[in-house]
Amino acid sequence: MKIKNFIALFVVLFATINANSQSKKYIIHTVAFYNFENLFDTINGSNNDEEWLPNGKMNWTGKKYKKKLENLSKVLSEIGTGENPNNSPTFIGGCEIENRMVLEDLIKQPKLINRDYGIVHFDSPDKRGIDVALLYQKKHFKPTSYSNIPLMIYRNQEGKSDKKDKEEATDDVVESDTKSERVYTRDQLLVTGFLDGEEVNIIVNHWPSRSGGEKKSSPFREAAGKLNRQIIDSLVKINPNAKIITMGDLNDGSYNKSVKKEIGAKLKKSELKESRDIYNPFEQMAKDGNATLFYRDSGDIFDQIMISEPLTRNDYSSYRYWKAGIYNKPYLIQTTGQYKGYPLRNSQTEPGFSDHFPVYIYLIKELH
Repeated sequence: MKIKNFIALFVVLFATINANSQSKKYIIHTVAFYNFENLFDTINGSNNDEEWLPNGKMNWTGKKYKKKLENLSKVLSEIGTGENPNNSPTFIGGCEIENRMVLEDLIKQPKLINRDYGIVHFDSPDKRGIDVALLYQKKHFKPTSYSNIPLMIYRNQEGKSDKKDKEEATDDVVESDTKSERVYTRDQLLVTGFLDGEEVNIIVNHWPSRSGGEKKSSPFREAAGKLNRQIIDSLVKINPNAKIITMGDLNDGSYNKSVKKEIGAKLKKSELKESRDIYNPFEQMAKDGNATLFYRDSGDIFDQIMISEPLTRNDYSSYRYWKAGIYNKPYLIQTTGQYKGYPLRNSQTEPGFSDHFPVYIYLIKELH
């Protein structure tokens, strides 16, 4: 009888605990990053945008521009809705953006306009005139400060190539000033503000490309990683428990020196020892064979979202990291031809979506 009573008591306790866990409710916010792949308007600007004009190489007409905006808005409105069905992302980091005007046009698209996105954007010194930016839902996030932090790199920092270090096909060519030898690339965008009353810091990145070859250009991305680490450390110095999200198209994988050594990103949450430590959930995804882009039939994850240790803690009384994902729905994938299985990108005849898949993480907080 005693054993039976014990078993019965255990079953009741287990059912009670299980019921309590199921009754918990959470607020969910999606944080996304997407390389918009050449989001250019049709107006001739001061940047090198000649190929993205109606009479340019890409024959970039108003009709194509409108279709591109429709395509991007569809994707952005859907990212993360698998676990957050009632809302598009609260934050969207973006890159390959020509100017603020294209972002204004984007957030006015029918699929996004009701979300009332705000914009943080600066013109960068990149020779093609492509920038990074942050879109945010005004009802949830209130920015208190933002700045564009330049990445100062020079030609004499380039590494050495070898026979295996082949030139990669990219329109994101690294260009430099003939006198100073400075390589002009994107700034790193830092935005601080309050998410439903909780301070959050977001860094948006688009690191130098692999133009000239991976090894030759690697020091440029290592410098970008070092700058990112400096920004993170400056935030932690101000607030030891700073909640930091750094995201972007890094043009490097999670295993490269720029991420593993310069930022010091960790594979597992259990490796985090102090608040300045950074967790990269996309490293395990890469190990599992996932990809956000493909080159020469080889996939990799260059688009990453990393978080500081305070966002990984198990107390959900404030916003914490829950899980991450890659948004690669079938309509975003090329279905025929040489590039079958690749992201469905722009072509000379038809605007696509992007040559990258977007990535996202969820932040959650227990609702009391």
